[in-house]
Amino acid sequence: MATAASTNTALLPPQFGQQQQRRPLFTPFLFNNNKSAATYPLLVFPSPSNTRRHVTLSASLLERANEVRKSWSGISSLNNWVVKDYYRLVNSVNSFEPQIHDLSDEQLSAKTVEFRRRLREGETLAHIQAEAFAVVREAAKRKLGMRHFDVQIIGGAVLHDGAIAEMKTGEGKTLVSTLAAYLNALTGEGVHVVTVNDYLAQRDAEWMGRVHRFLGLSVGLIQRGMKSKERRSNYRCDITYTNNSELGFDYLRDNLATNHEQLVMRWPKPFHFAIVDEVDSVLIDEGRNPLLISGEDNEDAARYPVASRLAELLIKGLHYSIELKDNSVELTEEGIALAELALETSDLWDEKDPWARFVMNALKAKEFYKRDVQYIVRNGKALIINELTGRVEEKRRWSEGIHQAVEAKEGLKIQADSVVVAQITYQSLFKLYPKLSGMTGTAKTEEKEFLKMFQIPVIEVPTNLPNIRNDLPIQAFATARGKWEYAREEVEFMFRLGRPVLVGTTSVENSEYLSDLLKERKIPHNVLNARPKYAAREADTVAQAGRKYAITISTNMAGRGTDIILGGNPKMLAKEILEESILPFLTQHVPEVDVDGEPNSQKVLSKIKVGPSSLALLSKAALMAKHVSKNESKKWSYQEAKSMISESIELSQSVEIKELQKQADEQSEFYPLGPSIALTYVSVLEDCVSHCLNEGLEVKRLGGLHVIGTSLHESRRIDNQLRGRSGRQGDPGSTRFMVSLQDEMFQKFNFDTEWAVKLISRITNNEDIPIEGHGIVKQLLGLQINAEKYFFGIRKSLVEFDEVLEVQRKHVYDLRQLILTGDFESCSEHIFKYMQAVVDDVIFKSVNPQKHPSNWCLDKILKEFKDLAGEILDDSFAGITEEALLNSLVQLRKLQSVSIDNFSLPNLPPTPNIFRGIRGKTSSFRRWLAICSDDSTKHGKYREMVNFLRKYLGDFLIASYLDVIQESGYDAVYVKEIERAVLLKTLDCFWRDHLINMNRLSSAVNVRSFGHRNPLEEYKIDGCKFFISMLSATRRLTVECLLRYWSSRMESQELYI
Repeated sequence: MATAASTNTALLPPQFGQQQQRRPLFTPFLFNNNKSAATYPLLVFPSPSNTRRHVTLSASLLERANEVRKSWSGISSLNNWVVKDYYRLVNSVNSFEPQIHDLSDEQLSAKTVEFRRRLREGETLAHIQAEAFAVVREAAKRKLGMRHFDVQIIGGAVLHDGAIAEMKTGEGKTLVSTLAAYLNALTGEGVHVVTVNDYLAQRDAEWMGRVHRFLGLSVGLIQRGMKSKERRSNYRCDITYTNNSELGFDYLRDNLATNHEQLVMRWPKPFHFAIVDEVDSVLIDEGRNPLLISGEDNEDAARYPVASRLAELLIKGLHYSIELKDNSVELTEEGIALAELALETSDLWDEKDPWARFVMNALKAKEFYKRDVQYIVRNGKALIINELTGRVEEKRRWSEGIHQAVEAKEGLKIQADSVVVAQITYQSLFKLYPKLSGMTGTAKTEEKEFLKMFQIPVIEVPTNLPNIRNDLPIQAFATARGKWEYAREEVEFMFRLGRPVLVGTTSVENSEYLSDLLKERKIPHNVLNARPKYAAREADTVAQAGRKYAITISTNMAGRGTDIILGGNPKMLAKEILEESILPFLTQHVPEVDVDGEPNSQKVLSKIKVGPSSLALLSKAALMAKHVSKNESKKWSYQEAKSMISESIELSQSVEIKELQKQADEQSEFYPLGPSIALTYVSVLEDCVSHCLNEGLEVKRLGGLHVIGTSLHESRRIDNQLRGRSGRQGDPGSTRFMVSLQDEMFQKFNFDTEWAVKLISRITNNEDIPIEGHGIVKQLLGLQINAEKYFFGIRKSLVEFDEVLEVQRKHVYDLRQLILTGDFESCSEHIFKYMQAVVDDVIFKSVNPQKHPSNWCLDKILKEFKDLAGEILDDSFAGITEEALLNSLVQLRKLQSVSIDNFSLPNLPPTPNIFRGIRGKTSSFRRWLAICSDDSTKHGKYREMVNFLRKYLGDFLIASYLDVIQESGYDAVYVKEIERAVLLKTLDCFWRDHLINMNRLSSAVNVRSFGHRNPLEEYKIDGCKFFISMLSATRRLTVECLLRYWSSRMESQELYI
């Protein structure tokens, strides 16, 4: 029986050697393979008598067995065979490299024209793929100084094939995207590269855009705040960089446009091919939150503060109960009685005086929506914190009155209630792409979901260098206090060694709690969370998190985006030096960043040694900036000054040094500030590269970046994202996750953790001491997988429910775009179809094809038809009686043949002679064919008579309508504008109401499960009925509005009354 276990000496504070009793470890020797570390006492469970006979394996033998198992698993996996197949493409690309290398810049750029010509002549993208990839590789080498590795070629091929490329952090996913983006942009149909925020979209458009622009492609960028004209221009580019929310809202806004000029996307085919960066974040993490465009509804705003004060009086457990897992609240009998008494109402659910919704929302705001966790308060507004990214989402608001309830709880001004005008989920949005691909560092754990929901496989692309990161066992604590204390001690020990540390927390509150603990020990550190004072320096903070002595405490903001380079990011350091030297001379508006005293750990980070030549250039650039600002009376804002420096830095990367020097000399009389800053940046960058390289080597010797996770998330992917910040591109590094049984995840899902508490107490007699080992890890990961399954069920349900709405949305939006972008003739055809459909509805309600016309309600048909048509009918039709119509139908049945051309019922007024010309006759005949082939008409002996009646009344209404328009004297353009406006307005009005009804239905059908009925099936059935009714009401109102308008000549502002 083993009596000692090893652990990593780099992870234990020095005092641990003197206080072994305080930190015993539960680490079975079978799972410990670090031989070089010091030994510590191991707590061992006695073996039962019936299991004493066992075989003990050495750690080295077990390690060898694990390696064999992993090797065999890799060889036999489907992923391995797929990757091997891609190496054929890699070999082909490599064979093109010598001849592409010999091309001049002009010849290389001309390859794009050649490829497009070959595509027009019948070749496919597969024919030119290898050569195109070789061209992009060479262009990147010339413009960015980066050559695609072979594994990056594989990544590009995976994206082109419409799959998800899983590539570890630091493997160059951004560069990989250029391959598939370029190849698919050659078709001229547009490629969207979708990122998770504006910063990354702008960075990638500027950075990777150099490759595409060099090769002759146009590159667009969509950013928040852009005008429609800019958006339209950028969407017309060959490659457009945007973020997922802007893309979704542009699609929704285009489907709310009232004229063709307001459209910004590439209609009629706005979607062709998309590359989604961090695809798991967009399609899975954001999958629970649909995109909404809302109108304002000011009703009942005063009820929220009243409900909020009532919620403070109600006591949990006595007046209401909560369910953390799904954020639900249920009032008890005592709670209902107290609420009704306080609100002076006899029924909280009274439709005339509804209070239940407001009380429930106030209780949810009280229990589930915590300040500095789910939201922060800034400038008098409650701003949502994305729980998965840690970032503030200023434009997002909770729906169904939750946001107003939070505002009331905080005593803020109540914003207007939202009424949904348009909505779509990210799943439905990206399903609109005929070809979709994505890239991320963490997707394999969700591969089944991607296959089930989107039919997209996940291909794990091998790393360029082996991953040598050491993922240490999870430590489990009984209490949160013990966890935070050990986290502080581990950070402190790493700081004494000089190793950089990144600590991941789940909320603003937790990050600041740990920060306070470190301040007590006077350990300098950076904090990165959603608060403005920290978030403003997000990219800079993360970029320098790999420097020696750097301690960074972050929410999930640090999980994605900027790479953490050991020794620091030289480009960002050089830019920072430039800004510190030049900005004060360019602008007087440099903001002071409030970060609670010492802004960061700069006082312990090594200073950058800037050489004499760089110092001289910095002084020259600063002096020039001062002269430009003073002598040319140029007043720069802070953002303008920063943009000017950024443009100069970009100039330095796109123009040769000799050319920059030439520009500086030529503009010497005009203060060549831009070229001077560019030259200075190049010199300072050389110094920074040298400094970061040396410091990076020192950090590697110390063990690299150490990542500490202070809680398990609801998904293994989020944890893996944090782990992936360490061990970038073959660098050394280590990770450690610490969890306490008081963490939110265990409470939220009501996981049974009593066994673990008893185990810890039995082993340590101290609840603040952790245990670790294979058994504990297996149990905790099992709980995490259960949480993943729960949220997968939510997303699956959301997708299944949204698929019902997706079909309806597609029908409405296709119809809308047809109306909006179609010509005048197509608009008229829609009006005629609507009129015929309305007439059909009138007739179908009062006839039975299986019975003689004498049994039909002909009087009801005539009355409703006359009410519908109103004043546009001539006097001859007004005199038609029920008896005359019946006689005509009987006489029609006796006729041997009937002419459809200029058809009318016998002995009844003929239709106005308006169907003149080939177009009019063709339109009339097309409607008759539609009537004859209509399956909605019941079969029966008198079905033909029903169809003739439909034909007669439909033609009469349409002909009378056209006659009235002709008599009005308005030109055709004005008439069609009115028709289009009415069509769009009524469709939008009823679609908005339909969305509200469908949202209410999705909540209501869940109750039906108590009656052993499937909520999804109920939603489909009732949703279909709602949609049919909505279309019928839309047609009816459209026809009534047009008939009323032309018959009464109402003013345009009365059009929609």
